[in-house]
Amino acid sequence: MDFVAGCIGGAAGVLVGHPFDTVKVRLQVQNVNKPMYRGTIHCFQSIIRQESLFGLYKGIGSPMMGLTFINAIVFGVQGNAMRRLGKDTPANQFLAGAAAGTIQCVICCPMELAKTRMQMQGTGEKKSSRKMYKNSVDCLVRIYRREGLLGINRGMVTTLLRETPAFGFYFLAYDVMTRRMGCEPEDRFMIPKLLFAGGMAGIASWLSTYPVDVIKSRLQADGVGGVHQYSGIADCVRQSVRKEGYMVFTRGLTSTLLRAFPVNAATFATVTLVLMYARGDCEAEDRPQPASHCAQAQTPGQTQTSGL
Repeated sequence: MDFVAGCIGGAAGVLVGHPFDTVKVRLQVQNVNKPMYRGTIHCFQSIIRQESLFGLYKGIGSPMMGLTFINAIVFGVQGNAMRRLGKDTPANQFLAGAAAGTIQCVICCPMELAKTRMQMQGTGEKKSSRKMYKNSVDCLVRIYRREGLLGINRGMVTTLLRETPAFGFYFLAYDVMTRRMGCEPEDRFMIPKLLFAGGMAGIASWLSTYPVDVIKSRLQADGVGGVHQYSGIADCVRQSVRKEGYMVFTRGLTSTLLRAFPVNAATFATVTLVLMYARGDCEAEDRPQPASHCAQAQTPGQTQTSGL
């Protein structure tokens, strides 16, 4: 049931947050010498005006396809890691989250590569005259034919550098906030508290690794149109700082933070409601559970966690 709830919650998060992600990517990779967008609001307005509302949802197929595997990996690994670590402590929450973030990169990296390429396709065009990729699957197939496994795993190192600590801080922040707020199943304000804790945990997670995300987006967008600008991570960092200064690492941050709160609030609220509806109460079965979870309860070898 955790698997199904995680998938539904993740889908809700993607639907809420994908437009913000499209804006983030466009701002991160736009040409600094000839910028198309002046900021987050202008980027939103320009995409809707030039490409219609559907322009904000370009590339959504890729994260939707990867949701099943990513949520299964994240919740499964985090829950099993917490059980093996034994004690439900903030440090263990971080370690379990970091382990989950590391392993899910196998799916996350190709998924985000396709998403980024699709988001950049037809920039500024309402109806693209020539589409390089039909959809996310076609995008990955074409990249694989040209560049092999290395091609579809472009940006894997930066993805690992981002996801490993980000998921650690995510579960840590969520656990600390739910404990401090005293969230329990019988609390009539549980859902508002859940929404707030999930949203703030998402913001904390992004702030912890955002500069790495900028580099990852640039490396994954590099090569669109056949022109490669960067030879690697160090070269991308060097060129970006030289041309745009250190503020380059905050490009698209406003859009990202605006997206982080509703996405994570929607994800955790949906997961919680699905689990509570399915189980009828917050008593967990004798199986591994994600510790930072409203439906979390005592598992073998663990003491009772926070209500979430």
